Amino acid sequence: MKTDAEPLGPGRVFRGLPVSPGIAIGPAHIVDHAAVSVPEYRLPPDQRADELARFHEAAVKARRQIRKLKTKALVLPGSASEEVGFLLDAHLAMVTNSRLTRGVEARIREHGINAEAAIQAELDTIAQTFAGMGDAYLAARMTDVREVGRRLIRNLMRHEYKAFSMLEPGTVILAEELTPADTALLDPRKVAGFATVLGGAEGHTAIMARSLGLPAVLGAAGLLAGEVRNGLTVIVDGVQGRVHIDPTPELLEEYRHRQAEREREREQLKCLRSLPPVTRDGTAIAIQANLELPRDLEQALDQAAEGIGLLRTEFLFMNRDDLPDEDEQYDILRPIVEGMGGRLVTARTMDVGGEKLAGWMVGRYGEPTNPALGLRAIRLGLREPRLLETQLAAMLRAGAHGPLRILLPMITSVTEVQTVREMMLAVARRLRRRGVRIADPLPPLGVMIEVPGAALSADALTRAVDFFSIGTNDLTQYTLAIDRGDEQVASLYDPLHPAVLRLIQFAVEAALRAGIPVGVCGEMAGDPRYTALLLGLGVRELSMAPPSIPVVKRRIRTLDLVEATRRARVIMDQHDGGRIAALLDDFNAMA
Repeated sequence: MKTDAEPLGPGRVFRGLPVSPGIAIGPAHIVDHAAVSVPEYRLPPDQRADELARFHEAAVKARRQIRKLKTKALVLPGSASEEVGFLLDAHLAMVTNSRLTRGVEARIREHGINAEAAIQAELDTIAQTFAGMGDAYLAARMTDVREVGRRLIRNLMRHEYKAFSMLEPGTVILAEELTPADTALLDPRKVAGFATVLGGAEGHTAIMARSLGLPAVLGAAGLLAGEVRNGLTVIVDGVQGRVHIDPTPELLEEYRHRQAEREREREQLKCLRSLPPVTRDGTAIAIQANLELPRDLEQALDQAAEGIGLLRTEFLFMNRDDLPDEDEQYDILRPIVEGMGGRLVTARTMDVGGEKLAGWMVGRYGEPTNPALGLRAIRLGLREPRLLETQLAAMLRAGAHGPLRILLPMITSVTEVQTVREMMLAVARRLRRRGVRIADPLPPLGVMIEVPGAALSADALTRAVDFFSIGTNDLTQYTLAIDRGDEQVASLYDPLHPAVLRLIQFAVEAALRAGIPVGVCGEMAGDPRYTALLLGLGVRELSMAPPSIPVVKRRIRTLDLVEATRRARVIMDQHDGGRIAALLDDFNAMA
C-alpha cells in the first residue's frame, strides 16, 4: 500500500497501513526518547571487551533502523524524500565510523565506563566543541549528533515507554516505532489509538492493537518529520489507513459522525452476545478468544467467548530483564483458568524470539541476524530446558483449576513433540513427588501448524499430538518468504495465496482423518472475509481477538455451510490468487 503525506487545509494527512479498525480522535502524544536516564558505572579491565561488543551490537542495530527509515523516506513527496535521505545518510555515517563512535570506544577501552555513559560523555564533549566554533550551521548539526547518540543509548537500554501510564484519557500516540512489548503497556482506558512511521499489518504490534481494540495505522512515512507537536488534535483512521494532523473543523465533524456510526454498529452487534455461533443449516462452530494479556480476559467474557483458543504467554517475559519463576507464572495463569469458569483454555508455551525478543535473551544470545528464522519458540525452549520445564510446571498446576490444553509453537518435527511430551511427564512426576496438585489427567498436548514443514508432515504429527491449531500469520509469512512486520513488503502478504491455502487444507484434512480437533488461531480466524472459506475447508474452531468475535459470529449465522463447502472446493481448484479473492468476495457479497 502506498504511504505518503499530502496537504489538507491547515493540517496534513499521512497514509499508512490500516492495521486495526476504528477511529481515534484526541490530543497527540509524541513518544519522546530524549528523557532516558543514562546509567553510569565502572568496568574492570576484563569486562571492557564485552562492553565494546555490546556497543558494537547497538551500532549494528542502529544502522539497520536507519536504513529502514531511509527506505521509508523514498515514498515522501517532492524534495522531502531527498532532504530526509541526506539527513539519514549523515546519521548512518555517524554510527559507522565517526568521531562519536571512535570516542565512545576509547572511553570504554581506556576509562572503563559503560557504553551508555561513554556515549553521553562523548556527546557532551562534541557539543562543547561545536559551541566554541560560533558557527550556526555546525550548532544545528549537533541536533543530529544528539539524535544518533540517543538512538544508540535506546538500543543499549532497550528503553521501555513507562510514561504511557501518565497519559490523559483519549490520548493518541505517535511514534517512530512501537514494539509488541511497548504496545503491551498501552491502556485502552487512556490511549484512544496510535500511529507509527514503521511497522507492518501482520506483525505482533498490529496483532496487539487489534487485541486491545485500539485503532492503529502503521508505516506512515514522514509522520514525525513535519511540525507535529504534543497536544495537537490527531485523527487515526484505522479503516482507511490515514492519520490527520490538526484537521479542519469540517473534517473533524465528519470523523466524529463516522465514530458515532461505528458505535451504533457495535451496539447492534451486542444483540448477538446471547446467540450461539451456528450456521443457517445447523452446524455449531466454536468461537474462542486469543488473549495477549491477562487484562483481555474481561473482554473475552464480555463477548461470550466459548473458551481461550490461544493464550499467548510472551507477556510473562516482556518489559523485564529477568525470568519469571514457576510460582509467578502459576499465580498469573491460575486466575485466567478459573476466570473462564470451566471453559477450555489453550495455553501456548513461550514464543519469545523474533520481534518479541526479551531483554534477558538479547543479553545471553545477542541480536539475531534473522529473528524470524532464529532461536525462538520451541527451539529456545529445547535449548533452555529449565525455561520450558518451569513453564510446563506452571501450566500443569494451573490445569488443576479448570480445563487446559498445552500448545507448542513453531514445531517442525515429531521428534520435537516427543521430547516435550517426555519433558512434561518428567515434570508431572516431580510435582507429584512434591505433593503439588496438578491436572489429572494431564493436559492434551497440541502443536501450532505455522511452518510449511509442519503442514506438509501433518499426517505424521497427528500420531504424536492431541490437537492442531493453525497459525495463519506465520504460515503465510514463511510460505511466501515475507517479513510480516515490514511495511515495505506488506502488500505481498497474502493469506489467499494458493500455496498457503493448500497447506491449510493439507493440515485440516490430516487432522480430520486422525479424528483430532483442528482450529485456526491466526488473524484469518478473526476476519469475516475468510470465515466461509475456513469453514468450507472443514475448520470448526476459530480463535480470535475478542473485538472480532461479534462480526465473525454474525457471518457464521448468515452462512449456509453446504454452499460454503462447495465454494471452498471451487476455490481450491484455482491457481491464481486474484481469482481466488474474487470467488471468495463474490460469495460473501451474496450473504
